[in-house]
Amino acid sequence: MSPDRIFACILGGAIGDGWGRPFEGRPRPAQLNIPDKLFVSDDTQMTLATCEAVVETGNVDPERIAARFVAWFRARKISGMGSSTLKALRDLDFGAHWALSGAKGERAAGNGAAMRVAPLAFLLDPGNQDDRRTLRDVCRITHHHDEAYVGGLAVVAAIRLACNAEYDFAHLLADVGQQLPDSQVRDRIEQLTSLPAEVTPAQVADRFGSSGFVVESVPLAIFAASEIRRKPFIRVVGDAILAEGDTDTIASMAGQIAGAAVGAAGLPGELLTKLAEAKEITDIAQAFSAVGKAP
Repeated sequence: MSPDRIFACILGGAIGDGWGRPFEGRPRPAQLNIPDKLFVSDDTQMTLATCEAVVETGNVDPERIAARFVAWFRARKISGMGSSTLKALRDLDFGAHWALSGAKGERAAGNGAAMRVAPLAFLLDPGNQDDRRTLRDVCRITHHHDEAYVGGLAVVAAIRLACNAEYDFAHLLADVGQQLPDSQVRDRIEQLTSLPAEVTPAQVADRFGSSGFVVESVPLAIFAASEIRRKPFIRVVGDAILAEGDTDTIASMAGQIAGAAVGAAGLPGELLTKLAEAKEITDIAQAFSAVGKAP
């Protein structure tokens, strides 16, 4: 598999994050415009920090990933953090062990782990129990909650399926759901598989929600990305943003999956040119694509 899909996955997520960020928490616009500049948030920044950690070590090491998070945090290169992520990074900065830093309790069931695990889709196999434990460890750096981990697992599974050029995206939700343990995330994905084909992400959000709660946002992002064979990338991400709620994270996750499906050539140039800090993003994504291993 060409590194092109790995690169496009990371870049596609950055586009979704930057485009969705200005609309977070706002009412659905009558017409979705594209800002003059796309400024990414913690979704992309922590994804890039994860990429750097993998490039440095050549494998998935939770301790090294946590160290890169702290380095970015101290350099004030992480913005827009949710409460669980902020709590974890502050604890890490004060010297907490990575396995103990993550937020616990109901508030830890956010999408802050799922939003940043895309790079791990190219190094970890969800069908391997050791790899699942490693993924769970990485999720627990910021979120000590089983639903947060299952949300991350769902994103990894979706990206790995999307890398197959012959894959039938009509089965994406069902195929991802089959790889998940019993959980609210899996239950929501199974609910979405029964919806008619003409249902939009906005209609899904109106019925089920689109907040930062992982049970709402991850299935919604996968639902939006499942349209990538029928719609261009810009439409897939735009529809994810029109779902309202946690627009930057939902659009980022949808963009990661869709980017892995279409490759760099399928990413819209009009959005790529608007990415702020595009050189740093593309440099890190390119370096990571040389060490990642597409399924």
